[in-house]
Amino acid sequence: MPGPDGPAVIRSTLRQQIADALRDEVLAGRLEPGQEFTVKEIAEQYGVSATPVREALVNLTAQGLLDADQHRGFRVHEHTLDDYRGMLEARGLVADGMFRELVAEVAKGGPRADLADALLSVRRRGEEAARAACAGDLNVLIGYDLRFWRELSALFGNPHLSDFLHRLRVKSWVCAVTHLRRWSEDGGGDLRGALWSRHTELVDALVRRDPADAHAIVKEYNAHSLSLIERLAAA
Repeated sequence: MPGPDGPAVIRSTLRQQIADALRDEVLAGRLEPGQEFTVKEIAEQYGVSATPVREALVNLTAQGLLDADQHRGFRVHEHTLDDYRGMLEARGLVADGMFRELVAEVAKGGPRADLADALLSVRRRGEEAARAACAGDLNVLIGYDLRFWRELSALFGNPHLSDFLHRLRVKSWVCAVTHLRRWSEDGGGDLRGALWSRHTELVDALVRRDPADAHAIVKEYNAHSLSLIERLAAA
């Protein structure tokens, strides 16, 4: 006989699975900014009941990926360039907060013994992200980039910071991907060589215990991203 928490756990898992699937639909461009849908439509699409769908949609609304309309259901949030600029500024501040711990560890004589090994594991994720960026494979890049930053931020001991950065990076990708896909699919050009690919350089800076270089790399990343999206939006 299942315990009293069994159904709740199952429902929570289903809710998260639906939220993850819808987030991926937005990142893949299959759900476009401004597109509207209802709980019933999503429930029928995934063959599930309305309750976990509604919970998933409310969760994504709280994360800023969807907008709720009491009478019309939900729609994909439409981000502006000002939104994107604010996200990049916030990303930089969070990254500096992550690296501050490394600065403190260096001042004490060196980081914990397992950090270098853990960073090498993250570096392999960065290699995959860099390869996808150089190949212009946006779908693969987004997946590896999100995993790279989630694993990197998790090494610095603050799960709240890690979770906030992950949500922020998802939102910034959602904002950027609209312009990137439109440019690529409308014949504007190949994404190869246009996407940031210095993931492994960032890890190497952290392995060297050089937070100043890490800060400079992240700053260049944000500047590169903003310049690219501003240029594509203008085009």
